Amino acid sequence: MAAPGLRGSSVALVLAATVLGSFYLRPAVSQQQGQGEEAAGEEEEAQRQRYNFRFVRHARDAPLVSHYNYIVVGGGTAGCPLAATLSERSRVLLLERGGYPYGNRNVSSEYHFADALADTSPRSPAQRFVSEDGVVNARARVLGGGSCLNAGFYTRASSEYVRAAGWDARLVNASYRWVERELVFRPDVPRWQGALREGLLQAGVTPDNGYTVDHVPGTKIGGTIFDSAGRRHTAADFLRGANPRRLTVFLHATVSQVLFRRREGSASPVAYGVVFTDPMGVQHRVYLRGVGRSEVILAAGTLGSPQLLMLSGVGPRAHLEKHGVRAVVDRPMVGQGVADNPMNSVFVPSPVPVALSLVQVVGVTRFGSFIEGVSGSQFGIPLHSRRRAHSFGMFSPMTGQLGTLPPRERTAEAMRRAAEVMRGLDRRAFRGGFILEKILGPLSTGHVELRSTDPHANPAVTFNYFRDPRDVERCVRGIQTIERVVRSRAFSRFTYANATAMDVAFDRAALAKFLNLLPRHPRDTRPLQQYCRDTVMTIWHYHGGCHVGPVVDPDYRVIGVAGLRVVDSSTFKYSPGTNPQATVMMLGRYMGLKIQEEGWRPGPRN
Repeated sequence: MAAPGLRGSSVALVLAATVLGSFYLRPAVSQQQGQGEEAAGEEEEAQRQRYNFRFVRHARDAPLVSHYNYIVVGGGTAGCPLAATLSERSRVLLLERGGYPYGNRNVSSEYHFADALADTSPRSPAQRFVSEDGVVNARARVLGGGSCLNAGFYTRASSEYVRAAGWDARLVNASYRWVERELVFRPDVPRWQGALREGLLQAGVTPDNGYTVDHVPGTKIGGTIFDSAGRRHTAADFLRGANPRRLTVFLHATVSQVLFRRREGSASPVAYGVVFTDPMGVQHRVYLRGVGRSEVILAAGTLGSPQLLMLSGVGPRAHLEKHGVRAVVDRPMVGQGVADNPMNSVFVPSPVPVALSLVQVVGVTRFGSFIEGVSGSQFGIPLHSRRRAHSFGMFSPMTGQLGTLPPRERTAEAMRRAAEVMRGLDRRAFRGGFILEKILGPLSTGHVELRSTDPHANPAVTFNYFRDPRDVERCVRGIQTIERVVRSRAFSRFTYANATAMDVAFDRAALAKFLNLLPRHPRDTRPLQQYCRDTVMTIWHYHGGCHVGPVVDPDYRVIGVAGLRVVDSSTFKYSPGTNPQATVMMLGRYMGLKIQEEGWRPGPRN
């Protein structure tokens, strides 16, 4: 948040600072920190030249004052397609708090949110956070957002979801197709995924829908953002189609405040710019050109967009005043209705080696549970370097995915002990794959609140997993379906004949302390309802906090102010489809086209 004295600073004062030069405004930094920033900047500059992204710059190179038609905050899964689309007709600035994905060894076909959770370096493409429920989670911090880190599965929202959202179905389909032409591929399905598919069908998740990106009941193979060579494609790829003369992107730019003023003849505050800081602590101001037809658009995600609204004075008045933030508009529902689809997974040890695969097959049940799987070396992440030799991949206890303990017992010490024991186990213990279930919705919701006024810090998040009993019952039926899949004839090649055979191969009892195995141990007599609550983890599909209706209108304008929209997953009441990234990308393109049309339409917009 900007210092109180800077909020009312005149443009003349800022321009004077520009003349003096940013050198005098930079806070003192250590020689080591400065060298580290310089080296990182040089590496990103080389990659920028290589990929011909000449409009992408480091935030430290930004002018202290600049002007654009549109300012998009957040270069993630929605922000990249949105900015690329708007640049077709207008001057656009895209501000991203993270770094460059291309050439980054931390953004590859082998990298996942779980690796990011274990990576505490300043250049990690994700930022770890722990919800107030005790579940460890991650927030993307890289150009391209979560598409740089997820399991790559691509599937559209259902037609019912589109109708409920009030979207134009024809434009939605055109926007999906635009996304798919750029970065969606049909996967090669390895044997383990094929066995999962057949097992789902034998377990009653029918019909067989073959390959499709549509959301339909039954079992299907979905699209992927990994190409045939295994290379990950991300939302940042959309920027290759942007107009390079009209788009500017600043990386490592942390926005601290949306600026508002009162427009003559209007009772509503008007957004007219933003303040962001570079890694050296220098403040930069960006103003809208021709405020009546220009906009600030937040695409900072489920945590970032509500947080930035509140830091800027748009939110629950009492909560803002508690943190010393002056309320511009009292909007009590900002930050409310946040949800994270709970995931419960089981590890199925295999007597034979299993090829690496991320999510390719999904079972869409009729009772509100989605079944997916990942397989391969060390829980889905191949090992090629000593640094990652014991990461244990997607469901590692070291990343907080310690599902055998209830969330509040997943302490740092518990994770350390688990990792230490697992390092001593026979490698055969880690052959196999995870079958997981995610519930529809969910119906249980929580909230995002400010923890401080530091824009670099994560806000406080509460998801209230399984508070609604209907979510619990969906989980129970999902686990029962997984049990039928594991017992199916189709999946028998990848399961041990019995517990005795498993015990001969490796120390099953030791592994079961840290992973939920199927079949469950005979002494595990917990009802499945309690099992769901105790073993809950995240699937990184959190959403909400800026819902359509109480926070934004159907055109995603923030209610009570002018010149400000939110276009990202924070506007979703429920997670779309089985995996949301397709719809988040689509929404960026869809709203870019809608805003373009409005911008060229005569007459006032607010």
